[in-house]
Amino acid sequence: MKSLFDEVSAKCSKLTTTSYSTSFSLGIYFLNHRLRNPIYAIYGFVRFADEIVDSFEGYDKKYLLEKFKTDTYEAIYKGISLNPILNSFQQVVNQYKINHDLIDTFLYSMEMDLEKTNYSKDKYEQYILGSAEVVGLMCLHVFTEGNKIMYEELKPYSMKLGAAFQKINFLRDLKADYQDLGRSYFPNIDITKFTTHAKKEIENEIQIDFNEALIGIKKLPASSRGGVYLAYVYYYSLFKKIKTVPAHKVLTERIRISNGKKIGLMLNSMVQYKMNLL
Repeated sequence: MKSLFDEVSAKCSKLTTTSYSTSFSLGIYFLNHRLRNPIYAIYGFVRFADEIVDSFEGYDKKYLLEKFKTDTYEAIYKGISLNPILNSFQQVVNQYKINHDLIDTFLYSMEMDLEKTNYSKDKYEQYILGSAEVVGLMCLHVFTEGNKIMYEELKPYSMKLGAAFQKINFLRDLKADYQDLGRSYFPNIDITKFTTHAKKEIENEIQIDFNEALIGIKKLPASSRGGVYLAYVYYYSLFKKIKTVPAHKVLTERIRISNGKKIGLMLNSMVQYKMNLL
């Protein structure tokens, strides 16, 4: 029965999420049970595409990404794929009527990563839209469960949250992106001379995104609010830690939040959520 294959596919998406991201796994755990597998499926899809462009050295990344793209749309149109990650993803796309333009925009941002480049402001904004903001919108389709009015209301806040997460990733991974992958996402910044002033400007930009995003999180349905808030709390804690690190050290080390600290943040955020202190 296909239902068994679908169940196996969902487990593969969950395994992908838990293997690659402790923080997002914790956030998903605090979503309503019916929303967890769809979000695992979105994460699995996004993660596999990201792995192609980031990790598969020695392989034809362009070919692999193009095939992944072709297989993705075939799965969506056929309603099945022997790739369990894509099988899970197509179910979510079809069930929640996720706009295919969001998928196109995401995959285009992955194509941008195939080239080693310094990003202009326009390319920077385009990349963040595709790599983060539209992923947030895919998740928002799930969170709003077909409520189009709520989706449109929460759309700008969801995009701000995705942008904040991605910009923090850029800061956290500054060393690896530049030295290992030859990328420099922040526009008009010489990474070899990363200054305190440049870091502060980026941090101010992220703070604005966070402030806007929190407004939207408070408006989410109860079924998703706690899980999204937990992801927000984790990233905001990482952001605060990065702010304390001198600019020159950002280029020499990868700032992390320990698993113990993540558990503490989880418990604290859940208390705030349960006591309606958001």
